[in-house]
Amino acid sequence: MTSTVASADRYYPVIATVLTLAYLAGIVGLQLPALEPFFRPLIPVNLAASLALLLLYHTDWRPSFLFYAGLAVLTGFFVEVLGVHTGYIFGQYAYGSGLGYHLWAVPPVIGLNWLTLSYCCGTVCDRLPFPVYMKAIAAATLMVGLDIFIEPVAIRLDFWTWFGQPVPLRNYLGWWFVSLALLAVWYGLPFQKKNKLAALLLLLQFVFFVGHNLIFLLQSR
Repeated sequence: MTSTVASADRYYPVIATVLTLAYLAGIVGLQLPALEPFFRPLIPVNLAASLALLLLYHTDWRPSFLFYAGLAVLTGFFVEVLGVHTGYIFGQYAYGSGLGYHLWAVPPVIGLNWLTLSYCCGTVCDRLPFPVYMKAIAAATLMVGLDIFIEPVAIRLDFWTWFGQPVPLRNYLGWWFVSLALLAVWYGLPFQKKNKLAALLLLLQFVFFVGHNLIFLLQSR
């Protein structure tokens, strides 16, 4: 795995450039009616590809990390299944067609996205000069901060719907507590929290969703 990361390092400028252009193109393509039908099916592909590239730069593949990766994907997916079918965790919502194929009314790619976001936030916040429990709190709060920008875009792009109701506070509390639980495990397990691509990918997520929100705001005026 060390040789794989070393090989990937040589192509980092290319990968970083392509990833950046892909996210910027997604902003433009999903906003233009002529291009939107071509870009919409690429949303779940982009989420899966982003995780694949992130893992390409992962440096420590010991069993504890594999356990975390599996835990994050399964927890993320099944907490959404529970949430959709009961409304207990995040409130009453349902997934639309924007994230592709559904299993038990939830797109499996959402589990991958929980891994991506917790990984990126956990890696970025590991640099903070805080005790471990404060890092977990900061990373969970960062994830919720991103979700604040995700929600309006997700509704407009048919990722999910709140049935015409405002996004409930329960959603953000649910995100925070689930994120905190995952990140407590992340920081508690003995593997290196280093990844060359994590900060850039998290920044691109913010740029993508903040960019869409700004466009929606301008369109409403």
